[in-house]
Amino acid sequence: MSGVRPADYPPPFSNAEVIGAPTDAPDERIDVGILIVGGGPGGLACAVRLGQLLDEHPDVRERLGEVPVAVLEKGKQAGSHLLSGAVMNPRAIRKLFAGRMPIEEMPTYGPVHEEAVYLLTKGAALRIPPPPTMMNHHNWVVSLSELGRFLGEQAEAGGAMILPETSGEKLLLEDGRVAGVRTGDKGRGKDGEPLANFEPGADVTAKVTVLAEGTAGHLTTAAIDHFGLHGRNPQIWALGVKEVWKVAKPLRKVVHTMGWPLRKRAKYGEFGGSWIYPMGDDHVSIGFVVGLEYADVELSAHDLLQEFKTHRLVRRILHGGERVAWGAKTITEGGLNSVPSSLAAPGLLLVGEGAGLVNVPRLKGVHYAIESGRLAAETAFAALQRGEEPGRAGALAGYDDALRSSYVWKELRQVRNMRQAFDKGFFVGGALASAMTVTKGKLPPKERRTHPNAETPLLRTRRAERYPAPDGSLTFDKLSSVFLSGNRTRDDQPNHIRLDTSVPRDVAEMWHWMCPAQVYEVGEDNGDGTVQVLVNPSNCVQCGAISAKGGRLTPPEGGSGPEYTIT
Repeated sequence: MSGVRPADYPPPFSNAEVIGAPTDAPDERIDVGILIVGGGPGGLACAVRLGQLLDEHPDVRERLGEVPVAVLEKGKQAGSHLLSGAVMNPRAIRKLFAGRMPIEEMPTYGPVHEEAVYLLTKGAALRIPPPPTMMNHHNWVVSLSELGRFLGEQAEAGGAMILPETSGEKLLLEDGRVAGVRTGDKGRGKDGEPLANFEPGADVTAKVTVLAEGTAGHLTTAAIDHFGLHGRNPQIWALGVKEVWKVAKPLRKVVHTMGWPLRKRAKYGEFGGSWIYPMGDDHVSIGFVVGLEYADVELSAHDLLQEFKTHRLVRRILHGGERVAWGAKTITEGGLNSVPSSLAAPGLLLVGEGAGLVNVPRLKGVHYAIESGRLAAETAFAALQRGEEPGRAGALAGYDDALRSSYVWKELRQVRNMRQAFDKGFFVGGALASAMTVTKGKLPPKERRTHPNAETPLLRTRRAERYPAPDGSLTFDKLSSVFLSGNRTRDDQPNHIRLDTSVPRDVAEMWHWMCPAQVYEVGEDNGDGTVQVLVNPSNCVQCGAISAKGGRLTPPEGGSGPEYTIT
């Protein structure tokens, strides 16, 4: 074990850079009623619900001005940056569209009728009874990017203005309250110089700002720090890499696996597993997730997925098929004890995965995002309808109350220690998780702690020697995968990734292996025990893993990154 930790080499970045006063003159600002940052399920559900409420109360809509609801989306369109498994609990979306549209009219691949869970070794697959947390009957298979486009259409139909290719770069404060967001510049060169097509960002001011940025949100992280909203535990993440395959034979059940190719001993810190979900008769979604507290320098989620596909169980499903899509994203994993102490601040509401609302044992977060977005909309609307000043301390506190009394909080409380239990290793963790499941989280009674992913000391085991070589048929390299993501990042735009570029070799190589998009390369030896880190930001698919493991991802130019369509 080298003992070196990525956390010992922090990036040249401060959250203070992300928060400040408006810079545009008052008459040059873009003024909207309610501003939502992020066109994912949480932000768009918030916009949809606001549209419903404003239709019922046209007087409030009129008071909110020409643009009562605006959504900033950094991708090309709603859904462009969305990736998930995803088997969705339909509870929240049914409530959002209750009396307006049945789920059968939404873009899904139907309900789950059969499921299988396997414990894998390298050469075998033992089918086991699905643990209660992994039962999916009555849930629905969806493509999150397709669902995002649908929700975007519904939000626009309700009067929301979606601003695509627009990143939120800075949280604006006035008199201690959040007053909106400054958007990022467009058309700058590698060194920040304005190009011929340069467009400066703008101050977008609002009565209420809703941050729905998803995993490891840029503004959300800064807001939690500025307002002192940290949860009892630090937040942690996993990294998921996903492929969509066109297959020759339909898959009729959802499949989850545990075990191989991850190692079970606690010293490796390897927690995760896989999914294989049917997407109609001719496509399947396949992915592998690994927690980012792992210790091995050479662990790679992308290569674990390639190795996983060589198992005979998986080969049979993919036989005769063709890979048609690829993507990667981090998943918020800390659980209830890592959720911010409050999800509201003066003029501000936090929703969805950026707020930590993910049930890791159940592999569910989409319906929590939708439910929290709906509750945030109702809280913001109620304050504005009453004529209250949402920037006043406590004016939006009803959101915390609504969320804490909802099923979201109840379910998260029951599994609040389950993810942490697996820090003890696969077998001890499994036993603790069983006790928590049976007692609905009451046993063991002790609250379990987490440490930031980047604080794990690194070790070497020559893990990479076991990854399969890319064959272009079943297994693939990282660069061809990035191409398949539809990545739209300009080669000549400024670097949006902050990290220490002179670090010990173990840290540099860990970043190289960790990144599913081959953004980081190990450069020359500095002669002092460190090496140079070379960064290829145009490869980046904005998965967020670097923010968990010692760097900081900031928003690139709006419209950059992947163009997911069926992930």
